[in-house]
Amino acid sequence: MSGVFIAFEGIDGSGKSTAARAVADHLRARGLDVVLTREPGGTELGREIRAILLEGQNQLAPGTELLLMCADRAEHVATVIRPALNAGAIVISDRYAGSTRAYQGYGLGLDMSSVNTAIEIATGGLCPDLTILFDLDPELAHERRSGDAGQLNLLDVRDFDYRTRVREGFLKLAQASERWRVVDASQPLDIVAAQALELIGAVVDCRRVGP
Repeated sequence: MSGVFIAFEGIDGSGKSTAARAVADHLRARGLDVVLTREPGGTELGREIRAILLEGQNQLAPGTELLLMCADRAEHVATVIRPALNAGAIVISDRYAGSTRAYQGYGLGLDMSSVNTAIEIATGGLCPDLTILFDLDPELAHERRSGDAGQLNLLDVRDFDYRTRVREGFLKLAQASERWRVVDASQPLDIVAAQALELIGAVVDCRRVGP
């Protein structure tokens, strides 16, 4: 089987990371080769960039944030995603280019043509076969995040209007692409993960992914 690239997207607190782990475990239990990774932070360099972006003491300028995100992605694509796809694996990335468009484009108001140019340089044109958006109301997502203060990062402290713009941006991206699908992330995790698996089964050989 040729490699398949799946991206999980959504605002922080949507449960996409937990769902990604559950889906990866399910697929591995079926004997499939799965690489579960994330952005930012899917490489050694990426972990250093993630610390600057999310764990530092100061907010970065919007352009700096965009370029750091794309630097992380360039290294991620070159050293993790493409090699895994070439080896025939299913790659599940917790965030990809959709997050940059939603957070830095729609959220911070950066010029979308500039955002897209930076993404193109970073990815070399590599697009997911399927992007699953875990959609959740920003207030509920923030409540989930606030319940564990140790998980909060610099993006979490931005105002509600910002989080709303990000969510609306994700929905616009999903509406504009045939490769995006939306899951209601307010549902219980087992239901959300099952729906994600069903969507992945439409891309990967259903006989190998299905129950």
